[in-house]
Amino acid sequence: MRAVPDQQVPPEVDGATVPATVPGCVHTDLLAAGLIPDPYLDDNETALAWIGRTDWAYETTFDRPAGEHTRLDLVCAGLDTVATITLNGVEVARTENMHRGYRFDVTALLRAEDNNLAVRFDSAYRYAEAQRDRLGDRPNAYPEPFQFIRKMACNFGWDWGPTLVTAGIWQEIALHGWSVARLAVVRPAVTVDGDTGRVQVHVDVERAADRPLTVRAQVAGEHAEVTLPARRSSALLTLTVHRPELWWPRGHGAPHRHELTVTLHDSDGGTLDEWHRRIGFRSVRLDTTPDEHGAPFAWYVNEVPVFVRGVNWIPDDVFPNRVTRQRLAHRFDQAEAANINLLRVWGGGRYESADFYDLADERGLLVQQDFLFACAAYPEEEPFATEVAAEASEQVIRLAPHPSLVLWTGNNENIWGWHDWDWQAPLAGRSWGRGYYLELLPRIIATLDPTRPYWPGSPWSGREEIHPNHPAYGTTHIWDVWNTDDYVTYREYLPRFVAEFGYQGPPAYATLRRALSDEPLTHDSPGMAHHQKAADGDRKLRRGLEAHLPEPRDFDDWHWLTQLNQARAIALGVEHFRSHRGRCMGAIVWQLNDCWPVTSWSAVDGDGRRKPLWYALRRVYADRLLTVQPRGSGLALVAVNDSGQPWRASAIASRLTLTGEPKAKSTLELEVPAYSAVTVALPDELAQPDDARNELLVAETGDRTDRAWWFFAEDRDLTWPAAAFDATVEPTEGGQRVRVTARTILRDVTLYPDRLDPSAEVDAALVTLLPGESATFTVRADAPLDAAALTSRPVLRCVNDLQGRAPF
Repeated sequence: MRAVPDQQVPPEVDGATVPATVPGCVHTDLLAAGLIPDPYLDDNETALAWIGRTDWAYETTFDRPAGEHTRLDLVCAGLDTVATITLNGVEVARTENMHRGYRFDVTALLRAEDNNLAVRFDSAYRYAEAQRDRLGDRPNAYPEPFQFIRKMACNFGWDWGPTLVTAGIWQEIALHGWSVARLAVVRPAVTVDGDTGRVQVHVDVERAADRPLTVRAQVAGEHAEVTLPARRSSALLTLTVHRPELWWPRGHGAPHRHELTVTLHDSDGGTLDEWHRRIGFRSVRLDTTPDEHGAPFAWYVNEVPVFVRGVNWIPDDVFPNRVTRQRLAHRFDQAEAANINLLRVWGGGRYESADFYDLADERGLLVQQDFLFACAAYPEEEPFATEVAAEASEQVIRLAPHPSLVLWTGNNENIWGWHDWDWQAPLAGRSWGRGYYLELLPRIIATLDPTRPYWPGSPWSGREEIHPNHPAYGTTHIWDVWNTDDYVTYREYLPRFVAEFGYQGPPAYATLRRALSDEPLTHDSPGMAHHQKAADGDRKLRRGLEAHLPEPRDFDDWHWLTQLNQARAIALGVEHFRSHRGRCMGAIVWQLNDCWPVTSWSAVDGDGRRKPLWYALRRVYADRLLTVQPRGSGLALVAVNDSGQPWRASAIASRLTLTGEPKAKSTLELEVPAYSAVTVALPDELAQPDDARNELLVAETGDRTDRAWWFFAEDRDLTWPAAAFDATVEPTEGGQRVRVTARTILRDVTLYPDRLDPSAEVDAALVTLLPGESATFTVRADAPLDAAALTSRPVLRCVNDLQGRAPF
């Protein structure tokens, strides 16, 4: 790999031939060769902007593969993005779309030895800016031309991501030899009706010879066969399976899958090609029938209602070749452990890898897949109309076999943007994407994947005459909380389904220290500021703190409190939305993951470390949730049951002083049917404090893990006692066990062992203890940690340690 000559590049790169890893990209190759610094550290990203404005050439030589093949095709699974392919000096093709693959017949161009393959990548910037100038500019959320090229939009920067505009052979490239015929398309459509599963297998073949062929399919012990006469290239095979084991989403049953095999045979019976996938029998229904509250957005899988406990998913790395199956599996482990049941693949990234969807199938995680349009007005003129149609068709066919995929979404926020973001005047009648979302894409889905629902946008109300972000209809995004309002504003919404809402917090301390060389490290030091991409992000974080928490005295306090505030904000929102189960049937938090070390809305940071938000999600996304909610002029206890079994329990609700003195107590009998919520009004003696600044309410069913808390005043106004506790540390297998016993109330006890060792992590966080209670935390690290450091500030934190610490 090398920079194309006669360009402005650093001297060490000019003229250098760099070993290229395929799949990969220019950035990762230059980094591996030691020619650029790590773009994720400090502000190196800025100094590397020249890479995206440079043309690059990849080149290799190879011998013709052995064997007698009628055809030899060059198969390019993914080229990023504006590529010219040349074989032995002959131009094979030019491509302009990162999101689709290509296949070219190169049989006649190949020689026995020393074939030369070259792929030149023109600057994505130059291409996009030329298309913008030709078609007329269109508004978007960021000052970059990302909507004028079919490329991962967030390469051009986002309010959580760096501007690192890549180029390269980002997926596999290879020669494929075949004879007579091959399976060009296999598209299974799986349905379930009562006890009967049906697979309609649509097959297209590409021929190199006109003679009869046979297509066979089998699944779950059932077989089907079709003979294709000469010159015919399409077949439909139907397999009917009685009482198949169903695929269920996590929390509802096992995600059973069945091997579907399709084979292509020559007239003599020899096998020419074969195709294998693991499919799942399940039905998916989206209920949007208007009701007295507007119109719902409610999922039924196998006719069982599923409350979506979701997270938005962004690319896990700016450089996709670094996202291995092992890394994805770890991220999915984190999602499952946080009781998440759906991942929404956001429209500014990529269609994810085969590993991603296979892991989702395997684990029963639902997937909502956006088509790749986000936060911009997209041109519908050529070449984009043709490219979008080809891209969408290819990806629908590729992903159709996956039972985890339950919804196609036309775009992220573009219809909303057209309505509310002052787009209409600058567009002056030019195209902006409506034709994609409301005409082209639904037509493709109806033709190629009619078993799945399609929703034109996120957010979308269901009809053009209703505002796209109307909370009473369809899906809603709530961003006024982060941008302008206090997070208690979530309680002012009664949405049918919240597809995006989020609140920021910084990454783990060890992540910051790896990525930033700031000395001293402060909330607004240069590296921190560079790794905060949101507009006025630092100011918004401080605004959120001021509304709820004591004033931080130093960076350690700021880091702890902003992470805590993020967790509190999202927990409040989720508990509110789930407490209205039935009217609201889903919440998708922005966001699960990060693509680099950054202050963002994620629950898991760019180095894969869990933030306090992750622990909060684990609690508020549990199958059974107990929560105290304001109702009218009082308070109510709401029990939410997302399991398939009834929940019967006695809940004890107590009003206490902060020192633990009982003021009032009541026992409430709960009977919560499966897949429902029950609301019980609390009596005034519990809901009305004598001294709001010195009292709290706690409700539990006998298991402290399902405790519900209510504080009558904000932390900044409560008369907290100085935190006092006893702590012991003892070794355990693979780590250490920290036991904390409260002598005073301890609010949201959290350990940060990564401050002592970057490998360290803890199993629990945000634990509130009343005087006399204890909690045990298990810390795992590569080596034992210092016991004194592990049990003192800044590693061990609680809200009231800001009041000073009493001696042990």
